[in-house]
Amino acid sequence: MKKIIQVKVFIFLLAWMSDTKGQSALPPQPSPTSITTLKHENTYIKITYCRPHKRGRTVFGGMIPYGKVWRTGANEATEITVTQDIIMAGRQLPAGTYTLFTIPYRDKWTIIINTVLGQWGAYEYDSRRNILKFDVPVTATSVHYEPFTIEFEQRERTTNLLMLWDQTRVAIPIQFM
Repeated sequence: MKKIIQVKVFIFLLAWMSDTKGQSALPPQPSPTSITTLKHENTYIKITYCRPHKRGRTVFGGMIPYGKVWRTGANEATEITVTQDIIMAGRQLPAGTYTLFTIPYRDKWTIIINTVLGQWGAYEYDSRRNILKFDVPVTATSVHYEPFTIEFEQRERTTNLLMLWDQTRVAIPIQFM
């Protein structure tokens, strides 16, 4: 009887191990890393960020305070890479990789492009390293975005970099050179 139980346990373990295909069974991250990309002719834009979730909390003016520099996501500060110069909200951004910070307010967000890479959060944010800083309006959406989302919206002649969370929408117009 004891041998039969041991054999059944062994067979169960073998089946379980083959089912996982060598993958570790880690719990899902609360703010998983995401990458958003856009290719327009010879220009490639990549944004790497972590996606916090609302989880019933008050997002802006609560978990994310108004008027304070935010990493624009969770964990590491959000990074943006552009392979050719672009125009963001009427200002030229040279090709390169940068950190994207924001300062949320009720009616607008201040968008900050900074040259210091590899930051955790905004704890060591250095405004002397900013290369762009501008404001864009906030609009409300009828859609509830549970996770913080960054995506591109392309129309005939316009491209917007969108930041969406809860019922908040921020659009940064982009032009290609």
